[in-house]
Amino acid sequence: MSQSLAKNLIHLVFSTHKCEPWLNEQMRTPLCAYASAILRDLDSPAIASNAWRDHVHVLLSLSKNRALAQVVMEPKRATSKWLQTKDIGLGRFHWQAGYGAFSIGQSGLQETIAYIVHQAEHHRRRTFQEEMRTLLKLYEVEFDERYLWD
Repeated sequence: MSQSLAKNLIHLVFSTHKCEPWLNEQMRTPLCAYASAILRDLDSPAIASNAWRDHVHVLLSLSKNRALAQVVMEPKRATSKWLQTKDIGLGRFHWQAGYGAFSIGQSGLQETIAYIVHQAEHHRRRTFQEEMRTLLKLYEVEFDERYLWD
């Protein structure tokens, strides 16, 4: 084959340090837009994104030329710095060190988009911690609860 072709859909989830509810309603949409612009510059465009009080969900198409860790690190770094400039109370803001990244097949695209878009509805019934445990079990990711929340 004379060209490299790939489509890797990733459902990315990352949270605030210690799952603190730093993200108010007014900053969530601009935060997602800023993260999406960074992902676009990394050739890993966001398909859907949404934030809640203590975490962010992004469905992205991972670049065939970049490692997942790099694509995750850069928007987390940049949005952390950006948030710190938006409000004096966010001067010490930062994200948790880790993240969850789950591969999505094309057949799960619309369902994942709907899931991300409806974060407010999900979190009327369950916490981020409950949501993350469910995702980890759904995608059969082994984890140690002691190291899940920093």
